[in-house]
Amino acid sequence: MDYDVVIVGAGPAGLAAAIRLKQVNPDLTVVVVEKGSEVGAHILSGAVIDPVGLDKLLPDWRNDPDRPLKLQVSDDRFYFLGHSGALRLPNFGMPKLMNNHGNFIGSLGNVAKWLAAKAEALGVEIYPGFAAAEVLYGAQGEVLGIATGDMGIDRHGAITDRFTRGMELRGKYTLFAEGARGSLSKQLIARFKLDEGKEPPKFGIGLKEVWQVKPENHKPGLVQHSFGWPLDMKTGGGSFLYHADEGQVYVGFVIHLNYQNPTLSPFDEFQRFKQHPLIKATLEGGKRLSYGARAITEGGYQSVPKLTFPGGALIGCAAGFVNLPRIKGSHNAILSGMLAAEHVADAIADARTNDEPRAYELAWRGSAIGQDLYKVRNVKPLWSKFGTVFGVMLGGIDMWTNELFKFSLFGTLKHGKPDYATLKPIAEVTPIVYPKPDGVISFDKLSSVFISNTNHEEDQPVHLTLKDPSVPIAKNLPMYGEPARLYCPAGVYEVVYADAAAKTDPQFVINAQNCVHCKTCDIKDPAQNINWVTPEGGGGPNYPSM
Repeated sequence: MDYDVVIVGAGPAGLAAAIRLKQVNPDLTVVVVEKGSEVGAHILSGAVIDPVGLDKLLPDWRNDPDRPLKLQVSDDRFYFLGHSGALRLPNFGMPKLMNNHGNFIGSLGNVAKWLAAKAEALGVEIYPGFAAAEVLYGAQGEVLGIATGDMGIDRHGAITDRFTRGMELRGKYTLFAEGARGSLSKQLIARFKLDEGKEPPKFGIGLKEVWQVKPENHKPGLVQHSFGWPLDMKTGGGSFLYHADEGQVYVGFVIHLNYQNPTLSPFDEFQRFKQHPLIKATLEGGKRLSYGARAITEGGYQSVPKLTFPGGALIGCAAGFVNLPRIKGSHNAILSGMLAAEHVADAIADARTNDEPRAYELAWRGSAIGQDLYKVRNVKPLWSKFGTVFGVMLGGIDMWTNELFKFSLFGTLKHGKPDYATLKPIAEVTPIVYPKPDGVISFDKLSSVFISNTNHEEDQPVHLTLKDPSVPIAKNLPMYGEPARLYCPAGVYEVVYADAAAKTDPQFVINAQNCVHCKTCDIKDPAQNINWVTPEGGGGPNYPSM
């Protein structure tokens, strides 16, 4: 099937690009493919949303009675947490860009569904349940489009009676909006050396739950961020607690994936965090409705790869446009989709096809996206180098000087090691022992995966592949205690012993059906031995309004 533009991923970036293409030229043919079972099924974000992107894309959106964002931030609080206490930081001391007033609390999944309806009304074709599994290349190495994955292949690679051949979707240009650590985006970055001369990409893992809380505990419009406990002062991360509408609260935890202790479990840190008196007071008597996890890009300005290549471009979180201290990326995702769309539409108007839309690459740093990321470019490296207390203080000072004087005392700092290279051997650390979940405020992984509505066709090739099957037991287990069993927030990886007491004959087990598509394993595995590829389209989590 031939189109003017093929877009991979129906998130904010991909849908904004589709809408903008139709706004510029209604005659363009545009298709969006989405691996989730429906638009929004794989979208997970905090989310306090800066409306600057929506304001530019659809200036009249606030007058739409069906708009997905209605509740504005009314109270903005920042805390440093100790084991049982909390120190509230004064708002006047926070850099201006950290102010959330004027932003909206809501579900990014619902925003995506709303944008999809707007795109379809303009004539965009959207195909959920189809995973883009392969990049198509021309004779000169240019990108010609993508192929969706075959369906109905069994676990051993044989064709079953439900076999359906994948489709080739070809375009004059292809935009990749797969989100953080997209499987095709990763291949494109390597093939075209888009990361050459850039700092290594940096990531975090974000975990989120939606709770229905007691009416007396609900404060619509309250936004609460914190850092500190339960993490030690060398491990980066923080939390959020957002009071949404309809009596719901979004609670979440982000851990930077450059942590050093291989016995750290992001999931269990999140569960422990909820037991803090400041958080527990809100959740007590409530009911947990949903759970999810997703990798977040954190490298920012220094780590953004070259965005363009012959035949296409990277947009949104596939490009790494998250503003880390603000924990926001959807506004830049929308803006990048629009920016790429405008340059691609211009190229098509000039009768160009499958060449490099280089004007987009040349434009982003001078745009609102580049300005947003440039101000905070040193926050992550300062935190990584100096730890939570001094690193956050220095990062705050740096944001102030960038805000007030357009100047940084530090210039532009480097990130150093990639996240997979930061673990210490297990013999050099103190193992972390986590309390058992109480089933009221804290929970186990499997019950959490259950409420993420994760489902995969069981008889299909495993989408978590090992480059060398011997590595987990022969190398990762003795050196690091096999950290995959801990950094995975869904219980996908296990080390199973023939005799558990004697720990004999260990086997590495992959429970691929549990995978919530967070991509953490692809990022953090110290041997870079795990490769995440797309399962059958429609598989994975089905997040309700996350």
